[in-house]
Amino acid sequence: MYLEDKIKENVASSISRGKVEVFLYVENYTSSDKVITVDHVLAENYYNVLKELKETYELRNDVGISDLARFSDIFVTRQQDEDKDKAWEMILSCLKPAVEDFVAMRIREGERLKENLLERADAIKALVAQIKERSPEMLAEYEAKLRARIDELLGDFKADEGRILTEVDVMADKVCIDEELVRLNSHFEELEKILTLSEPVGRKLDFLVQEINRETNTIGSKCQDMEITKIVVEIKSEIEKIREQIQNIE
Repeated sequence: MYLEDKIKENVASSISRGKVEVFLYVENYTSSDKVITVDHVLAENYYNVLKELKETYELRNDVGISDLARFSDIFVTRQQDEDKDKAWEMILSCLKPAVEDFVAMRIREGERLKENLLERADAIKALVAQIKERSPEMLAEYEAKLRARIDELLGDFKADEGRILTEVDVMADKVCIDEELVRLNSHFEELEKILTLSEPVGRKLDFLVQEINRETNTIGSKCQDMEITKIVVEIKSEIEKIREQIQNIE
């Protein structure tokens, strides 16, 4: 359609993200858009042929319009050129309120999505707090198991306390997730800020969720602890739900 580009531009001025399909149906119930013209070259050929027949066979009747009218192929019916400006005004009168209704619906849906995302963010932050609380307990349990194992192996021999503490320190460094926890909390603060913006934020949220997922994966790989692993699985489940939801955000 010749007005397709104008329709796309109009819709894109209000909607910047996502796929939008616009269906336009135009029905004309009148014949006023039809124009009948005459193929004068063909009509002249018919006339000359009829005139030749009259002269050749000495026919008495003159060649008239009724004779030529029998040859329907000399008449051409075509569509009258449309007034593009008028057509655009008619389309815009339907398109504009449709887009406005769509945007208003998205705003309402956006508010519901915002509430849902904040609820899920709070749920994840609560799970992150559990990991933070569990982390020192995990290290203490590792130290206790290490000492029990050494006592079992050495029996009455006294273990080197310095060596045990060194081993615990090495383990603590390997499983330290303080930085990841700080970054996660920072990401959720950023999430709350983004959700207050009036501009399109879908792409920003896409990137932020990727970062949240990356930090969560790092925590899971560092902490070989059953309880933390279970919490990480719950967090990733919530992250996936957030990822699905933000696909509906402009």
